[in-house]
Amino acid sequence: MAKDALTEYSAKRSFEVTPEPAAALAEGRSGPLLFVVQQHAATRLHFDFRLECDGVLKSWAVPKGPSLDNNDKRLAMQTEDHPLDYGDFEGLIPEKQYGAGEVLLWDKGVWTPEVPGPARGAAQGPAALPPRGRKAARLMGPYAHAGQ
Repeated sequence: MAKDALTEYSAKRSFEVTPEPAAALAEGRSGPLLFVVQQHAATRLHFDFRLECDGVLKSWAVPKGPSLDNNDKRLAMQTEDHPLDYGDFEGLIPEKQYGAGEVLLWDKGVWTPEVPGPARGAAQGPAALPPRGRKAARLMGPYAHAGQ
């Protein structure tokens, strides 16, 4: 299932040119589930929110980025799944490549779904989890809860 999830990721990239990690499954991994927030200066500056689920990082683009105001609402558009190795990726995606621009690791930590099963929590999107990372505790928007 996860291998099929990375087909779209692989099809959009030329790994001979881009420094992004190649598609690879994270089989047999145990422990806390990973979440990553990356700042991505592509055609338009946005943030990418990623949740580990079924051996891949489920991903959403968040055009307006994180908010410190609990009343703010943020659009999160689901994008293609990414390999878990993308959680450590920072770098410059070259021009003429999909997603060209600089990617910075903004936050990284672990998450626990509020509904049973990580697939169900991830399917509900970033609003269905309390992430625990370096910056996530300060976020009070739709994808983090205060006081975590």
